[in-house]
Amino acid sequence: MLDWTHLFRELITLFVVIDPIGSLPVFLYATANVPQNMHRQFALRAVLVAGLVLLAFLVAGQYLLESLGLRLGSFQVAGGIILFLFALSMIFGDTKPEKEIEAAERDHLAGAVFPLAMPSIASPGAMLAIVILTDNHTNPVIDQVVTAGLLILILLITLVLLLLAGRIGRMMGTTGASVISRVMGIILATVAVDATLGGLDVLGILQLAPIEDSPFSGG
Repeated sequence: MLDWTHLFRELITLFVVIDPIGSLPVFLYATANVPQNMHRQFALRAVLVAGLVLLAFLVAGQYLLESLGLRLGSFQVAGGIILFLFALSMIFGDTKPEKEIEAAERDHLAGAVFPLAMPSIASPGAMLAIVILTDNHTNPVIDQVVTAGLLILILLITLVLLLLAGRIGRMMGTTGASVISRVMGIILATVAVDATLGGLDVLGILQLAPIEDSPFSGG
């Protein structure tokens, strides 16, 4: 039986780390000199590349860690710390779109793969979150398939937003994207703390009461 609270938390986690809204300004910049009739293909290619990267981490990310002799609990702690620092940069520093647009301005090869697919959609935070959400030792295959389905759903939402980027950009503006990015940062900071505490619990350093609806509890 599906745990809808758990699914909702996973969905929110994936939405926050992928941040489809934050990718809109990056898309608008990257397509500034691209013919209008190619924008659809541009968006499809970016989402497809990002999806392949994230699904690769979902399937093989943990196996890679284990082949290097690393424990998932250690990865959860490290991932939680990195996610927290990433969240702080979203809240107090330059917003995600501003940093990636600046990177695109320094690189004339900006396009569907860089900076849109990576690191805007398939960001380091998203890669870390995917591995943490799909612990092969505690989550059955069906749960990992559900997580993959949620990931694909978020990517489809991202694709729809990119296809509507022109209209949304005019409505939201740079200020709107900045505000939303900071709100997402606050949510991500909470997710990061939860991931870190979960990792410490897995390592036996900190004993926590089980939270069945946590995306990092393996329930």
